[in-house]
Amino acid sequence: MGFDGELQDWRTRALEFERALNGCVLGLAPAIRLLLIAILARGHVLLEGNVGVGKTTLLRAAARGLGGAYERVEGTIDLMPQDLVYHTFIDRDGKPRVDPGPLIAHGAALSVFFFNEINRARPQVHSLLLRAMAERSLSAFNTEYRFPYLQVFADRNRVEKEETYELPGAARDRFLMEIEIAPDASSAIHRSLMFDARFHDADALIAAVPAGLLDHETLPVIAAKIQAGIRTGPAIEEFVDHLRLATHKPGDYGIALDGVDMQDLIVAGASPRGMSMLVRAAKVAAWLAGRADLSPEDLRGVFHEVIAHRIFFTPIHELQRARLGRALTSAVLRTVPVP
Repeated sequence: MGFDGELQDWRTRALEFERALNGCVLGLAPAIRLLLIAILARGHVLLEGNVGVGKTTLLRAAARGLGGAYERVEGTIDLMPQDLVYHTFIDRDGKPRVDPGPLIAHGAALSVFFFNEINRARPQVHSLLLRAMAERSLSAFNTEYRFPYLQVFADRNRVEKEETYELPGAARDRFLMEIEIAPDASSAIHRSLMFDARFHDADALIAAVPAGLLDHETLPVIAAKIQAGIRTGPAIEEFVDHLRLATHKPGDYGIALDGVDMQDLIVAGASPRGMSMLVRAAKVAAWLAGRADLSPEDLRGVFHEVIAHRIFFTPIHELQRARLGRALTSAVLRTVPVP
């Protein structure tokens, strides 16, 4: 394996954390592995999924396993940027009060911030959140608040489109991954969810997750050690560069999608930041698999979730992003030669 004692111990705990989440929310094993990779890569995550599939339970369970403070905000049409920073009210003595809002209430202890239905919030709210995500800091009350352990998880409502604001490309690019939360179609799993009373009490399920298993305060240090401990080579570096080029000029690699003019499909492919995030996530995948050398399969395993939302389509094709994104990333992986 080639890892020192600390990294081996953390890998054991990471896999235990994964098992605990799989025991808390059934039928989401692939999504949970991706979520674990994102946590260990210190990246923010955009979740896609219908209502009632376990997103909130999963994130509450993950927050318990990480320790630190957890906050949740509901995206609404009337939510304003200041609502994340402070809220005003009249106290029992009839005097006006100003209290810290969800982003700054816990200060540096904030670990998991869940923004539910982010596309219902106004662009001004997105802008404020963008800075907190990019810099893990925020200015308020003449004070600079820093959030060294912050990871943002946002859910996008894809069923109802009234009064929604789609995230601009700059906002999407701040998310390390976009993960689809779609339960396994197995009837056995769905019968357990429907009839096993254990899964009817979300609070009890979450309480069964060991608290602070992946200590949020140590996580940034371990994440850096993982990145430094996984080796790459010239063949892997060339493979990554070809993946990048294929997202910009798929026609040069012979990639074609049915019914799509490939010359009029893409405005811009994956950015250098996007490709560095791909390598970052893939290194965590390799570490979880017990390998000290990055492999093409590690990169392929996270390629769609890291890259698809970073590809900018022309306006006419943007309306079909969900379908075209998956089709394009699949075609890239089929076409680019594996070293």
